[in-house]
Amino acid sequence: MLERFKVPHEDQVRVPHESLRDTVAAIFEKMGTTHEDAAEGADVLVTTDLRGVETHGVSNMLRAYVQGYNQGSLNPRPDWKIVRESPATATIDANKGLAVILGPKAMRMAIEKARNVGVGVVTMFNAGHSGAIGHHAMLAAQEDMVGMTCTAGGTLVAPTFGAEGRLGTNPIAIAAPARNEPFLLFDAATSAIAGNKLGLARRVGAPLLPGWIAEMDGTPIMEETPVRERGEYMQLPLGGTREQGSHKGYGFSLMSEVLASALSGTPSSMVDQGGASHHYFAAYNIAAFTDLDTFKDNMDKMLRTLRDTKPAPGHERVIYPGLSEYEEEQERRANGIPLHKEVIEWFGDITSELSLPALRTM
Repeated sequence: MLERFKVPHEDQVRVPHESLRDTVAAIFEKMGTTHEDAAEGADVLVTTDLRGVETHGVSNMLRAYVQGYNQGSLNPRPDWKIVRESPATATIDANKGLAVILGPKAMRMAIEKARNVGVGVVTMFNAGHSGAIGHHAMLAAQEDMVGMTCTAGGTLVAPTFGAEGRLGTNPIAIAAPARNEPFLLFDAATSAIAGNKLGLARRVGAPLLPGWIAEMDGTPIMEETPVRERGEYMQLPLGGTREQGSHKGYGFSLMSEVLASALSGTPSSMVDQGGASHHYFAAYNIAAFTDLDTFKDNMDKMLRTLRDTKPAPGHERVIYPGLSEYEEEQERRANGIPLHKEVIEWFGDITSELSLPALRTM
């Protein structure tokens, strides 16, 4: 994550991950989820914070989920069901369940199918937010498989040359294991800036870079600008402008629409703006394609070659997707997760409101 989005040292409050996990799970239970689902949701959010992906951890997302449960847009005890299934595939109606909680269940279903037939793909519709989709892809990598996830939903992003929002930030993620190297984990929005990073930028007072957002008539803003209020801007596809490759981000976003929306049997959000999200979970059993040891050795060679690449002037090293997050997790497990003081204040308010023990800090 760019330094501009990180919590300034003077605003940090360190929290032990165990305490954060307990408090988040307790809040989920107060929202009406089962004990098991609360633990699942807390695990996804806190693991995300441990890996330094603060856009999709507790800081931004938990309060949005609490609001969704309180307003009825999220179902704490969804009667989710499989509406179509084959040995390698399944489609799930989430019944407005939060995909942060249902996503791991869907990926485990895909993993089991991949064990049996080599590949497992599960799509999900009528669902809430999935959190950091890389977490779900990572579950497959932990089972010696390649995991892929994507999400579609929302109309905050304008297509290239467009003057209306038609797409969500529509992230795509892939994870793959290695033998000795930390596994590869790529997780990125197909917009120029992930929507949740706008919340982080507002919290820490960081300006937005050129090509991240557009005026409401679709004109890209090509100078640094403060974060604006919702309804005063549109987001742009990855690349920002056509000259910088926004057509590629636009195309990647449509990939998510095809895999997550169309394969779920549901219209894109640009057609049916009902507010639900659509998700795609795939697991590829490495042993069905090649020798597992050979795959891991080849991954190690590739990832080490990337790490050994000579850095450009002004840079200390070359990294690969997943490496810095792995390193961040080791540091945060030892020294606590740095939350912004404003987030700590929110936790104080919500635990008091719900009659829960206060979040323990370091």
